[in-house]
Amino acid sequence: MVAPTGVPAPVLVHIPHAGTIIPAETRAGLLLDDDALATEVRLLTDHRTDVLAAGTGAVGATRVVNRLSRLVVDPERFPDDREELAVRGMGAVYTRGHALQPLRDPTPAQVDELLQRYFHPYAARVTAEVARLLADHDRVTIVDLHSYPRRRLPYELHDGPRPPLCVGTDPDHTPRWLRAVVAEVADAHHLDVAFDTPFAGAYVPLDFHGIDRRVTSVMLELRRDLYLDEATARPHAGQARVTGFVTEVVAAIAAAHRRHGPAPG
Repeated sequence: MVAPTGVPAPVLVHIPHAGTIIPAETRAGLLLDDDALATEVRLLTDHRTDVLAAGTGAVGATRVVNRLSRLVVDPERFPDDREELAVRGMGAVYTRGHALQPLRDPTPAQVDELLQRYFHPYAARVTAEVARLLADHDRVTIVDLHSYPRRRLPYELHDGPRPPLCVGTDPDHTPRWLRAVVAEVADAHHLDVAFDTPFAGAYVPLDFHGIDRRVTSVMLELRRDLYLDEATARPHAGQARVTGFVTEVVAAIAAAHRRHGPAPG
């Protein structure tokens, strides 16, 4: 195990899909009854990823957790036509659910209101944290933490292997050293890894995306059966193992920055 360092690190752990809160005004615009909505939340929430990251503060990381459900807005989607899942009705504002069933039928003005109320303020919060870390360290690595189900859901665009750990990368923001650090820690924890399958990409705030290579990023998609019962979202004994893995990945990235000060790109 990695001992706490107490030293602030240029690492931001981003947890966008752990939240389950749906404000009353947003709930009023959703077409599902309460039972169907509960099912949607169970299937689409990255349950307990905030808990899996609980130890990362002790190794110097900053954490940003979205407490709202992604059914309010999805802060990791592009808010425009760059978003490939918009064809499934699952852009920044979902109009379809996991099985492509109708979720909401908003007017363009209502979509804009949701973006202005929830999406843009959250993006500004993450952007500010990245800017702060850049000011302090001249570099920052985002660890974009997610989980995903063992079985493919109908909304997913891509098929492929569903390993215990899917590592998502960005061609401009995931350098070789960062891929290697994650792969090394995963091997030590006996976790099989695949890169960019079944999900690809890694989150970078739009103010830095494709612009500033001092911002590096990697996505960790942990298969949920590793640490919880997918039928109930209740954790099992595997949670301790996965929590240790997440902490060690973040600690290893922080140590790489301290040892080598990786150059951007």
